[in-house]
Amino acid sequence: MRIMGLDIGTKTIGVAVSDLLGLTAQGITVIRRRTWDEDIRALEEVVKDYQVEELLIGLPRRTTGAFGPEAERIRAEGDKIGKALGLPVTYWDEWFSTVSAEQVLLAADVSRKRRREVVDRIAAAIILQNYLDSREHQEDRQAELEQP
Repeated sequence: MRIMGLDIGTKTIGVAVSDLLGLTAQGITVIRRRTWDEDIRALEEVVKDYQVEELLIGLPRRTTGAFGPEAERIRAEGDKIGKALGLPVTYWDEWFSTVSAEQVLLAADVSRKRRREVVDRIAAAIILQNYLDSREHQEDRQAELEQP
C-alpha cells in the first residue's frame, strides 16, 4: 500500500510517497498553492500516478511541544483534503522536519535558491519516513511479544 505524505504550508505543499512495501519515503514534488481546486487537482494527479491509498499529514507543534492553532488549521484542511481525494488521513508529528530538511540540504551544499525550491519536499519525505519507521518498529515489538 502506497502512502502519500504531505507537509502543508500556506504557500506550498511538500509531497512525498512511500514505496509499495511502505519501507521508504521519496520526496517527489512541491505544489505551489494557488486555489483550492488547483491544489486538489495537483494532489489527485499524484494519487493517480502513484496509486496512493492513504494520506499522512504532518502536524506542527509549538516549541513547548503542544499543538496550537496552526495544527488545528492543518487538521481541518487535512480532513478536507482527505474527503476530496476519498482517502483515509493519518496525522503525524512533524516536529522540526523543516529544520531537519534544511540541515540535510546544507550538509549536501545545496545552494540557497535550490534549498527554497526543495525544502518542503524533503520535509514531507522526513515526516513520511519517520512514520514508516515507527510502524516497522511497532510491528517488530508486536512480533517479539507474540513469540513464546
